[in-house]
Amino acid sequence: MSIRTSVGLATVATLLLALPVWTQEKKIKRSDLPPAVEKTVVAQSAGATMRGFSQEKENGQIFYEAELTLNGHSKDILMDANGGVVEVEEQVEIDALPAVVKEGLQAKAGKGKLLKVESLTKHGKLVAYEAQVMSAGKRSEVQVGPEGKALAHEE
Repeated sequence: MSIRTSVGLATVATLLLALPVWTQEKKIKRSDLPPAVEKTVVAQSAGATMRGFSQEKENGQIFYEAELTLNGHSKDILMDANGGVVEVEEQVEIDALPAVVKEGLQAKAGKGKLLKVESLTKHGKLVAYEAQVMSAGKRSEVQVGPEGKALAHEE
């Protein structure tokens, strides 16, 4: 077997093994939401405009995401099948960030420009801030913890 064939087979095997952990997301209608999720959406979306809904399957578990616009900024809510809020990503104005967070994001972005910043809350606890960065014509993302420090792992 040639080296090229061996490398190709190893790549395919790695991808096949990784498939179950990848998130499988599909757009759905609001009418497709389970009753418990719909109840949470109603409670979480007061005053918001609905942008869309999706269903995600990750590690065999089904989640639902509601994409909202609230007071002119984005807010995405990820819920489990029982309507429990798992994660909230909410846009934060750069000028409204704590100074240490803004400094931490800019340090990670280097010379890049911070475009959009979101707070990331999991199970009711603020765990990170995430910023979209434009650098040399390319977009990327950086994250820092609530204190503006680097995270041990990406949230």
